[in-house]
Amino acid sequence: MQPTIHDVARLANTSKSTVSRYLNGQKVKKHTALALEQAIRELNFHRNMNARRLVMNKTFTIGVIVDNISNTFYSGLIRGIEQMVHRSGYNSVFYSWDSTLTDHPREEEKRESTFLKLLHEGQVDGLIMLSFCKRSLEELQRIADTPYPVVLIGDDGQQEQLLSVDVDHEAGIDDTVQYLYDLGHRRISYISGPSYITASTYRFQGYVQALQQRGIDYDEKLVISSDWSKEGGYTAMQHLLKRSSFTAVIGSNDEVAVGAMRAAVEAGLHVPTDMSIAGYDDIPISAWIMPGLTTVRQPLEQVGQYAADLLFSKINESVSSSRRFRPKLIVRSSCESV
Repeated sequence: MQPTIHDVARLANTSKSTVSRYLNGQKVKKHTALALEQAIRELNFHRNMNARRLVMNKTFTIGVIVDNISNTFYSGLIRGIEQMVHRSGYNSVFYSWDSTLTDHPREEEKRESTFLKLLHEGQVDGLIMLSFCKRSLEELQRIADTPYPVVLIGDDGQQEQLLSVDVDHEAGIDDTVQYLYDLGHRRISYISGPSYITASTYRFQGYVQALQQRGIDYDEKLVISSDWSKEGGYTAMQHLLKRSSFTAVIGSNDEVAVGAMRAAVEAGLHVPTDMSIAGYDDIPISAWIMPGLTTVRQPLEQVGQYAADLLFSKINESVSSSRRFRPKLIVRSSCESV
């Protein structure tokens, strides 16, 4: 037979209620905790989670809904979530969906909000919904209407009733423009990203606002869109070089900036002497290319940690609030003064 908490209590020379408090994360005396740890190891004791769930009316599981779990960019976010989940004595289950897929038997199965059924069916105690795609107002309203704990990472449609965590993308671009401005650049080009990505919209807004705040007129000839790929950045830079003159370019992500750098070099320009180039995201390759790419680092692990902490606050019915984390400009050698 499997050992019980009675066996643990007997071996540790303490009471069943003390064992229970210890297993539930409550404070016990240090010498008692040591005795309990030793007893648990000797007996190879494992708590009966089904019984615990029944007694406390909780699953001790949270669901994490990811729009594309194969996206390696999410690894920092997921690591941060996992840290807080394990620290709180919970388990996490990850679910992946992809709004770009077309082989779903029904259109509604592509919706993020369909995973709310996990809460209604009592399969999880709360949900973290992770997506950098724009969420429709209909989806956001469905999420807002649920009486269960839900936290969003990414777009919240500026709905104040929703709990959400994100990065202040405008601030990241503003820091980049300020850095280039301090280097003497006034003709600063910009390669934007896909319109369906919320961060792309905010970063472009940050670019426009940053120019205005420094007395630089917005010039549409200096802006071009891309698909956030290296190939897209390469093609965009080729078009920009034919369209107008400029001394610096900001890629709205690092992939775009790397592609732009190659196009600039192939056009006979030296980076950074002839052309300064900056990116956004600080993906691993940014530190390895020559010259090293000046970029903006997002605190993704902190975002994940705060999202999980926010969810547990909601589960425990304590006061909590949404937050936007400020990213950090990482200066390398791809920019130079003019």
